[in-house]
Amino acid sequence: MKSATYFTATEEATIELGAGLAAQWGVPVTILLIGELGAGKTTLAKGLAAGFGAARPEEVSSPTFPLIHEYGDPVTVYHVDLYRLETAAQVEGLGLDDIFARPAAVLLEWAERFPSLLPKSRVEIRIAPAPDGRNPERRRIEVREVEG
Repeated sequence: MKSATYFTATEEATIELGAGLAAQWGVPVTILLIGELGAGKTTLAKGLAAGFGAARPEEVSSPTFPLIHEYGDPVTVYHVDLYRLETAAQVEGLGLDDIFARPAAVLLEWAERFPSLLPKSRVEIRIAPAPDGRNPERRRIEVREVEG
């Protein structure tokens, strides 16, 4: 798959989609979760972590304050949130280069703010509300594989 667009109607469907997407990629893989606050990035991350076999959805939470959550066994998943960081130097201080070098899935929220620090090969997932008259919880999820 090079690119695809999906729609989900519930939080559970977004988690299921994440699990299905994870099954398509091996590790190492870097996945950018792109969207505004409340778009559903962490909800999708719950499914991705489950799909990689690293955690149950209920074990995954937003890493906004600790910045990095690590889940693993058999596959390590790093869930990183760069929202509170303002400079490339702050991001570099997290040791992302070391994380990118590991055989892991790296889920990055707000990383599009620091494009020069990202691996050239990655998956970009854009999540946005797409409400219709019947369902205000509906989401549009665009997946694009970027080759380096």
